[in-house]
Amino acid sequence: MKPVVLLFMAACHLSFGQQQSDGVAVRVLSFNILHGATTKGDFDLDAIAKVINGARPDFVALQEVDYKTRRAKGYDLATELGWRTKLAPLFARAMEYDGGEYGEAVLSRYTFLATRNVPLPFSGKNEPRAALEITTVLPSGDTIAFIGTHLDHLQDDTDRVKQATEINNVFSYNTYPTLLAGDLNDVPGSTTLSILEQMWTPSYRKGGIQFTFPSDRPAKKIDYVMYYPKDKWKVLKTEVIADPIASDHCAYLVTLQLLR
Repeated sequence: MKPVVLLFMAACHLSFGQQQSDGVAVRVLSFNILHGATTKGDFDLDAIAKVINGARPDFVALQEVDYKTRRAKGYDLATELGWRTKLAPLFARAMEYDGGEYGEAVLSRYTFLATRNVPLPFSGKNEPRAALEITTVLPSGDTIAFIGTHLDHLQDDTDRVKQATEINNVFSYNTYPTLLAGDLNDVPGSTTLSILEQMWTPSYRKGGIQFTFPSDRPAKKIDYVMYYPKDKWKVLKTEVIADPIASDHCAYLVTLQLLR
């Protein structure tokens, strides 16, 4: 298991989610942040934080996250965004890169009970990938798991298919209701999505797919939020947040209800 960088935020930074009569509403954001560079190349973390804060999420899955790399000016991006959003940050390394590390991150409104960084299979020519899981307790007292991931980006889907299969294999043993979010680098109906949907229920409507990439003129959907098991969650709302400066990806916001 690969190491994670963990930072707990002060309790005063945490607030409670919206209670429902028959469950609790949870706001989940998936956002590929282009290693903090922005599409202008000006490394404006405040622009990224503005998108996150505007969405008012309980959980955020961040992709393309640098940890003290030269291109990120030595910053720990997860921690920097944690302070800017008043959410608890967690970084998970997928690989060493440019004098630092590169991988996934999660931001959470609630304290981490447990975490794990699951390495995903990859061939030697491709980048390593990972799935970062946290376990936490909602204000309702319910324990859930939240997973952020970023699958292989190459046109050849060999690694992506293996990574999707591994995600199903590893997390099928979860005993808590679980959410999966991230840049899956594939479209609805692909082999990758078909494999994941054998276990996970997608939040998108197959008759009304919302495109998420590129942010200046979205033309395809590659960013997702999914849930497991099917009978424990209900999708209340989905929203694509397009900011063509903050990142080349749109942020994807889903509000779900954990059913009692």
